Amino acid sequence: MSSKVQPHIRVQREDFDLQAEVDRLSTGTDGVGAIVTFSGLCRDEGGRLAALELEHYPGMAEAEMTRIAGLAIERFGLLGLTAIHRYGKIAARKNIVLVIAAAPHRQAAFDGANFVMDYLKTAAPFWKKEHGKDGSTGEWVAARDADDAARDKWK
Repeated sequence: MSSKVQPHIRVQREDFDLQAEVDRLSTGTDGVGAIVTFSGLCRDEGGRLAALELEHYPGMAEAEMTRIAGLAIERFGLLGLTAIHRYGKIAARKNIVLVIAAAPHRQAAFDGANFVMDYLKTAAPFWKKEHGKDGSTGEWVAARDADDAARDKWK
């Protein structure tokens, strides 16, 4: 990554505080005119799902997230970027992922956050297993063609 902007990347079990992360990113960053946040939640799938179990490949997940963040910083001229992904068993309606992009203008911030999420969904080594409210444990969730299509629009 050639940019002097260093992304804040974390993979963690514990929840994150969206406002604290926005404050950390925006404090002392000159030229910021827009901050876009995306917080992905565990869906309850119409009341069927109790939780998702997320696993990752330690070290490789952080490295891939850093690589993706670097691409976004360079491509969209971002002034700051935070990407946090949780792992472990996460209850329905709780936070899974956070992406915050800071840029001089709104479009770059929106595009940067969108780009990062589209690549995180397809390139970062995370796996999800569903846990039903009825006590059942599903299979590992398969990749979706729609996620690949979303990523491919950036090529």
